[in-house]
Amino acid sequence: MEYRRLGRSGLHVSSISFGNWFTHGHQLDEEEAHACIRTALDEGITTFDTADMYSETRAESVLGRALSGVRRESLEICTKVFWPTGPGRNDRGLSRKHIRESCEASLHRLKTDYLDLYQAHRYDRTVPLEETMLAFADLVRQGKVLYIGVSEWTAEEIARGAGLARELNVPFISNQPQYSMLWRVIEAEVIPASRRHGIGQMAWSPLAQGVLTGKYRPGRTPPPTTRLASTARNPFLGPLTAPNVLEAVQKLKPLAGQAGLTMAQLALAWVLSHDDVASAVIGSSKPQQVVENTKAAGTILDSDLQCAIDNALGDIVVYDPRRTYSVDSPDFPTDGT
Repeated sequence: MEYRRLGRSGLHVSSISFGNWFTHGHQLDEEEAHACIRTALDEGITTFDTADMYSETRAESVLGRALSGVRRESLEICTKVFWPTGPGRNDRGLSRKHIRESCEASLHRLKTDYLDLYQAHRYDRTVPLEETMLAFADLVRQGKVLYIGVSEWTAEEIARGAGLARELNVPFISNQPQYSMLWRVIEAEVIPASRRHGIGQMAWSPLAQGVLTGKYRPGRTPPPTTRLASTARNPFLGPLTAPNVLEAVQKLKPLAGQAGLTMAQLALAWVLSHDDVASAVIGSSKPQQVVENTKAAGTILDSDLQCAIDNALGDIVVYDPRRTYSVDSPDFPTDGT
């Protein structure tokens, strides 16, 4: 395993981190989930990412039980706040009330006294940013949160948040964007803005919801138990499973073979080849997937291979910075990451 600094902070994270959206508390039974986490630890993963709303809060509880007994100082536990976690009007968003109450609930479910990284799961346009950042600052001062971060914020939102964080002396160190060979919307604006403010990237969906593993074939029924076959709502898969996208992805298979990699390893190595990315967040339903994916850590892709990847994918790659997954309100229904 390779370990990298997150932004300009002193915090090291494993270059492959383990996320439990969609799997824990939903797709897998608890013993299967624990087996994946034990394997992640065995493979050198120290960074675990979750969110309060994953599987209606159950994912945090599963992770907390799985990590119980592991030396706390050896882990980086990260979670998020924003989406609804209850029926009340204050059970959502980035108000001071919800941030404080959600943090306490996450600490309880995760069986820990503090969070290494607490992330705003989206930007809340209904709450003054000053209120949000002050609430985060108070949690830092209380020792309940060590660092703060965000997910799917635009470049402008990141810059505003970073400015307030400096005024409040709060360590704002990370952004968690969707990023993969197919989805590069952060490259034009978000990465430059983050770099200016010392913020590193923890990329989610580096395998493009599994599309970059090559398991979805054009014109064929998706394999059972996969995300595309699931009846659970996944708003991110649609744009990634168009026939022309799936056809282009199949062109990556010989490139991976020539490099001695699986398609999943190629996709992860591509994400990690970018200096601004501190960690790629993987999910897993089987321990063997964890073993396979962690082999991508430390893999270097030469420039010829990177050019060949770009040529294979052609114009299906999405670069438009306006496609950052933002929402107008935390009431927006989603099972998203």
